[in-house]
Amino acid sequence: MSRRIGRREKRLEDLPLLRGTAKFAGDISFPGQLHMRVARAPVARGRVLGIDTDNAARMPGVAAVWTAADTAGIPPIDFRQVRVGGLEPYRQPILAERDVRYVGEPIAAVFAEDAYLAEDAAELVTARIEELPPTVRSTDPLGTFEPGLTTEAAVIEKGCGDVDGAFDRAAQIVSLELEVGRHTGAPLETRGGVATWDAEKDLLEVYGASKIPHLNRLALIALLDLKPENLHLYESYVGGGFGVRGELYPEDVLLCLAARRLKRPIKWIEDRLEHLIAANHSRDQVHSIRAAVDETGFVTAVDCEFWVDQGAYVRTHAATVSDLTAAFLPGPYLYPAYRARGHIRLTNKTPAGTYRAPGRYESTFVRERLMDAVAHRLSMDPLDVRRLNFVPVDRMPFARGLDAIGTEVEYDSGDYARLLDKTLDAIDYDAIRKRLSERRATGELVGAGAAFFVEKSGLGPSDTVRLEMDASGVLEIVTGAASVGQGVETALAQVCADALGTDLSGARVVHGRTDRIDHGLGAFASRVTVMTGSAVHVAAVKMREKLIQIAAGLLQLQAEALDIQDGVVRMSGTSAGPSASLAEVARHHYATCDRPLSVEGTFEADHMAYPYGVHVAVVRVDPETAGIDIERFFVGYDVGTAVNPMLVEGQLVGGAAQGIGGALYERFVYDSSGQPLAATFMDYLIPTVGEIPEIEAFVTEDAPSPLNPLGVKGAGEGGINAAGAAIAAAVDDAIGMPGAVACLPVAPDLVRRTLASRDSCATAD
Repeated sequence: MSRRIGRREKRLEDLPLLRGTAKFAGDISFPGQLHMRVARAPVARGRVLGIDTDNAARMPGVAAVWTAADTAGIPPIDFRQVRVGGLEPYRQPILAERDVRYVGEPIAAVFAEDAYLAEDAAELVTARIEELPPTVRSTDPLGTFEPGLTTEAAVIEKGCGDVDGAFDRAAQIVSLELEVGRHTGAPLETRGGVATWDAEKDLLEVYGASKIPHLNRLALIALLDLKPENLHLYESYVGGGFGVRGELYPEDVLLCLAARRLKRPIKWIEDRLEHLIAANHSRDQVHSIRAAVDETGFVTAVDCEFWVDQGAYVRTHAATVSDLTAAFLPGPYLYPAYRARGHIRLTNKTPAGTYRAPGRYESTFVRERLMDAVAHRLSMDPLDVRRLNFVPVDRMPFARGLDAIGTEVEYDSGDYARLLDKTLDAIDYDAIRKRLSERRATGELVGAGAAFFVEKSGLGPSDTVRLEMDASGVLEIVTGAASVGQGVETALAQVCADALGTDLSGARVVHGRTDRIDHGLGAFASRVTVMTGSAVHVAAVKMREKLIQIAAGLLQLQAEALDIQDGVVRMSGTSAGPSASLAEVARHHYATCDRPLSVEGTFEADHMAYPYGVHVAVVRVDPETAGIDIERFFVGYDVGTAVNPMLVEGQLVGGAAQGIGGALYERFVYDSSGQPLAATFMDYLIPTVGEIPEIEAFVTEDAPSPLNPLGVKGAGEGGINAAGAAIAAAVDDAIGMPGAVACLPVAPDLVRRTLASRDSCATAD
């Protein structure tokens, strides 16, 4: 049969969505449930003098009202990755104790018979808070977090080579000050879930989990002093993840604690206001960067110091964003010497965490702005500067001399110049430049910009799946991976069918259930196709061998002479002769054996796989309104091996839309007192279909990864990575001012001031 890997199979996940039978967290309910509502701090920083819950507790239908005194035995939520020394005191309690540190911090939890009653009761909770001066920028002077602790939680340092020597010898030194604004993933579905406690079974069950159910299970076990067998999480359909959903928040712990203590199901669904002030924010970095450049345009060293606005607390990701920023800033370029120093600073804003391509969206903007500045300083074409500085293909695998999230950064494969050239040919870049030049001659402000990046994917250390076939021949793929809309069921079924020699109809993927498999790392870091897919391949090869052995006994033939073709075991190379369907083989197994027909497959990896890509944007700037219209947007991406090209393209298109949002529209703004000024979609601007152009995705498979049996690399974050950098370069080109865009988002007021400055300079000349 033909291979299943590489085919544009339709998504298996879509039928329940199309039929309306898919259940999201809001669709899950249990008899007798209570509804939780969280009362939140109204000020950005202050000392809690008292919290009055009496009026709320007296309302009919209110079962309980908790403050920090009721949760005193629960420790702060711990970290799950990139733990660095000194961060522990900055963790968040599940309810504010002595201090509040951001608008929206949970100060009390109300449990009532219905959601509306819970909301009314929460509004009756009043807090007496002595307001204190807030910190609102990461570059503000250091303040005091607690006695003996400053507002700088940690400093991340990475580097390689002789940076100072390179700057001493440099023909040119190019320096920039750059900023990426605070924004977030804003999924269609806000956070929520339902927790139930079965006293007879001594079992806590949580429904509506997403992204990393097994890891969150481990965290909850530690927080609530449970044994693993006393807690199970069940994944539901999820309306988007993007790094924001699925982490462990204070509300998740309160939900579980209440179900256990009150011995009733507890349901919590946040509203959009809560989501925008309480769920993780991200980005919000300030960079001071410089490059040492020789006479040819080759960058011999880069030195960067940056400040990360962590918000009020350090949540589960610990130093992940800062770590990735420092590790991936060099991108596809050789940079023989490199130094980065990142300051993790606490402010009185919503705590920050990861958002799709964390640290890479920011560092790609910074790096690509730097490369554009180098090209301008030396009067070179920006693409020629990039070609000159690319890591050459004959240096692959390429060890960066850096580490990222606990692994050495070693690019496994890649031909960066080839992808750039193929992408430019595919979009006829020369024709685009010619047409833009003609339009500029008539007075239009139009331009094009490009930005290159290297992504990471396939974070280890391992993944295990179990394949189980029942007596009817139906195959279950049981995995600890999670689905956040990326098509995990389809991709894993394709990998399995390809290795097994069958089609997709005979497989069912079971994921996100801690009761079905003990271990799983969920879905993050673009790891599922690489790690879980490879584990499925390993298991499917084992299952194939087992089925052929069973069929050999059934057909009374030598196993070496048999093959599986289109779900039928028969003689290799022929459609004639004895044969048996997989259902017949399974029935024979269960008729002659009392053991399940199952295998396990484990895949381990010491290094990540590194896909890469280029974004090209064509924009028009309106000289009257300073509005920016994206006329065309291209993503060229090498994924190593595309299990399902349609899914890869979908990931790239969706990511690009989010990247455009962060580049032009989305930003959390705070006033000087720390009050959020963008807490609804009236002020926090999400681009709609009217603002997003048709994204053109160009996928190549020129550099398969040598690190896994499928040659695959991840695709979840390539669409967003370079969007801000490419749009910034295009705006520069359109207004004829290289280096004009030094911050994201590129808002109309910034463009208007820049145009006014340009015009005043022209008038003076």
